[in-house]
Amino acid sequence: MSDILLDKADGIATITLNDPGTLNSLSEDMQFRLLDMVNRTAADSTVRVVVLTGAGRGFCSGGNVKKMGSKIEESMEVRAEVMLQKHQVSVRIQESPKVFIALVNGACFGAGLGLALACDFRLAAKSAKFGTAFAKIGLSGDFGVSWTLTKLVGSARAKEMMILGDPIDAPRAKEFGLVNDVCDDVELLDKGLQLAKRLAQGPSVAYGYIKKNLAASHSSTLAEIVQIEIRNQMQAFQTKDHREAVLAFSEKRQPTYTGT
Repeated sequence: MSDILLDKADGIATITLNDPGTLNSLSEDMQFRLLDMVNRTAADSTVRVVVLTGAGRGFCSGGNVKKMGSKIEESMEVRAEVMLQKHQVSVRIQESPKVFIALVNGACFGAGLGLALACDFRLAAKSAKFGTAFAKIGLSGDFGVSWTLTKLVGSARAKEMMILGDPIDAPRAKEFGLVNDVCDDVELLDKGLQLAKRLAQGPSVAYGYIKKNLAASHSSTLAEIVQIEIRNQMQAFQTKDHREAVLAFSEKRQPTYTGT
């Protein structure tokens, strides 16, 4: 059976990391396959929302530590290029016009934390644990976690989590702003699918432009953001979803969005 699964139904693509024996730790091959799946779902016109989760008791425990030294004979330049390629998955998730939801069902450490933080929504089971883990094995961090973590929790807490490396539980993660909601373990999948269905029935083109606006806000002035918003708003004005929403408003009914 594949160590990464992809299922599609009703506009929702579900990507499941499927190596529960290692709490879904990421081998190098898995990282490349995950990147491919993210790219394919981002380009798939039948997909409007992507759910990312893990099989068994873990979301993703990070990189496969046992295999980290297996290619140490390669030059630093070669290793850096390979790492740059596979770590683009966090960038692809952030830049994708599709909404990504992480369902964190257990251990979420290192690269797994980076993947979860790259998503647009994060729902956590009460049993979930979060941590950076990099300093614990003498590393500094990857998968964009330095950027996403700082944006979500601020510099002081990011330093605390990155340097001390102590894990935090799901309620604490919500307090920090790492997750949107915490629920009982048995409810996580249902709650996640409810959110995914809601988003899949929404104006998905507009969601994509909203993501662009928010991403640009991290490095733009207010004046620049106003211009970016206008450009994206003009594009959104041209969509069938906008016209349907206006018509539904005048007819006092719920709109039916098609994602076009």
